[in-house]
Amino acid sequence: MPDTRPRLLFPETWPRAALAATILALAAFVAYHGTFSAPFIFDDLPGIVRNPTIRQLWPIGDVLWPTQATGTSVVGRPIVNLSLALNYALGGLDVRGYHAFNLLSHVAAGVLLFSILRRLLQTAPLRERFGAHAFPAALAAASLWTLHPLQTESVTCVIQRTESLVGLFCLLTLYAFLRAAAQGAKRRWQLLAVVACALGMATKEVMVVAPVLVLLCDRTFVAGTFRAGWRQRRGLHLALGATWLLLALLVSRAGGRGGTAGFGLGVSAWEYLLTQCRAIGLYVKLAFWPEPLVLDYGMGVVRHAGEVWPQALLLVAFAGATVFALVRRPVLGFAGAWFFITLAPSSSVVPLATQTVSEHRMYLPLAAIAVLVVVSLFTIGGRRGLGVAFGLALLGGGLTLRRNADYENAVTIWADTVAKAPANARAHYNFANALSAAGRSTAAIAHYKTALRLEPRYAAAHYNLGGALLQLGRAGEAVPHYEAALRLEPGSADTHVNLAAALIRLGRGTEAVQHYEAAGRSGLLAAEEQLRFGRALAEIGRLDDALARLREAQRLNPRHAETRVVLGMVLSAAGRGPEAVQQFTDAVTMDPADAGARAALGDALIEADRPAEALTHYETALRLQPGQAAMLNTSIGNALIRLGRVADAIAHYEEALRLNPGDAEARRNLSTVRAAAQRRGLLKN
Repeated sequence: MPDTRPRLLFPETWPRAALAATILALAAFVAYHGTFSAPFIFDDLPGIVRNPTIRQLWPIGDVLWPTQATGTSVVGRPIVNLSLALNYALGGLDVRGYHAFNLLSHVAAGVLLFSILRRLLQTAPLRERFGAHAFPAALAAASLWTLHPLQTESVTCVIQRTESLVGLFCLLTLYAFLRAAAQGAKRRWQLLAVVACALGMATKEVMVVAPVLVLLCDRTFVAGTFRAGWRQRRGLHLALGATWLLLALLVSRAGGRGGTAGFGLGVSAWEYLLTQCRAIGLYVKLAFWPEPLVLDYGMGVVRHAGEVWPQALLLVAFAGATVFALVRRPVLGFAGAWFFITLAPSSSVVPLATQTVSEHRMYLPLAAIAVLVVVSLFTIGGRRGLGVAFGLALLGGGLTLRRNADYENAVTIWADTVAKAPANARAHYNFANALSAAGRSTAAIAHYKTALRLEPRYAAAHYNLGGALLQLGRAGEAVPHYEAALRLEPGSADTHVNLAAALIRLGRGTEAVQHYEAAGRSGLLAAEEQLRFGRALAEIGRLDDALARLREAQRLNPRHAETRVVLGMVLSAAGRGPEAVQQFTDAVTMDPADAGARAALGDALIEADRPAEALTHYETALRLQPGQAAMLNTSIGNALIRLGRVADAIAHYEEALRLNPGDAEARRNLSTVRAAAQRRGLLKN
């Protein structure tokens, strides 16, 4: 009997699909294997390193609803933050796990793109021309897309998994739709399409285009008309559209992404649209000639149409051709629509003010260009054309491998960015941060100054320049930059604290205390800041206030030996000797190798008339810190005098003077002891 079961519209060939997946995975691994140790940079720092909501998986609400303070890359994107939390649970801040996740996501997206293309090339509009070559053509296009160097930012920068993850979910939605549209398909594919679409909506706002792409795909490749597609699969299309409600909720809670996206941020919709004319022209150029690739293009905005009229005319022409093709040549129109639709959320009229141009926005749009290139090559050269396409993919992989070398460390990637975008103040600022972290403070200062020359109102650059100068002991130069940062951001507790630290070094204790007090009003002070505040108060004689701050520092960090040492010194100055001895004793117990704590305890014990115990701690301090031998020999001499060991005391005073001839206390004590000993006949004249 003949087989009367419904024939699948898209026949499965799993062995060949597995082969394609293996090829894509191996090629991607070769291109990206050098990035597994690439450090967290740029938006990774607030979104991952300083993101407290990924430190635990429970309560899950904290993970899924991160606040603005966690960095704008994860706010309103619960799936992204959850993925980071899973990475943290598995390996803390070991960057290798994060890169492995990114690469896996990218490879999975590439495999899905291959699977989608293989099916589309066997649909009625394309079967006659491409059906027999669907496998190699789809693999060539997916390889070109997966290995293209324009994708490096989306894969190598960890936080840009926002782009690769949403791309993965968008492609999964389309793939599941195509499986659901097959004759005899099971309903689980419809469910998968809706779930993938919802997950994408919870990943990044660009997923808003997915239901539109599916409807357009249905009309172009499956049903033949919008009416037929809607009639046959109305329920699925409505369910996909319903996921927009989830996106609307997430966008409303994101609050304009911390003032980085939306209107009223200094960039009008018209200016942003003009800027995107230049940006899209650049993206297309980089798709065909990926050089130079730049991590950060800055915040430049085109203010006048005259600056971009050639790009604008070309874009209008391409958009018009896409609309015409959608009517007369639907398959070609679908490719053009894919490009424009997937770019629209980030490159249209809604300003993304802090990053007006960014390569990672081409993650999904690049698929349309890759497909058009492969189809064109095949149309011109047949199998040879596909060979050229594979050659281009290999070339792209080599360029990706070379580009990824720039991500070796923060210094190399920001040096590359500054070289390619010398007018970008933010690039100079981040390069300076990387140099400072590498211990190259002098070089960092030069780039902070360049950033401020390009953008004088750059508060963070003033702040970090002040820190670099302070680190080099140039407190006098640091103060004006901290003051400038405060004028730009008056509520910054950190700036008040660091300005206070600089003022203390200049001996301006009263002013320092004022800034510590201002910092306290702006926000809660950490233990270390309370400690510095207490020191400053003690230096200007406000001992009771100093004790209150030091007690708070002790409460916040009870195992910090230095806090107890400082507290002991202030207690001693306040005439509370027994309490001071207890604090010094606790400090020595916490850190037996702390020579300073032992010396301070020795001084307190001398004041308490316990010279034998003091001597023990002085001698231990001398063994621990021989570099302070001059001072400690004087202290040992003082303890020995109390114990009546005059000759030993004189020997230590003499040793102190040999090491430091200018030690006035040792000289005075030695003179006094010698004179007294001679009067008592203990020493010969």
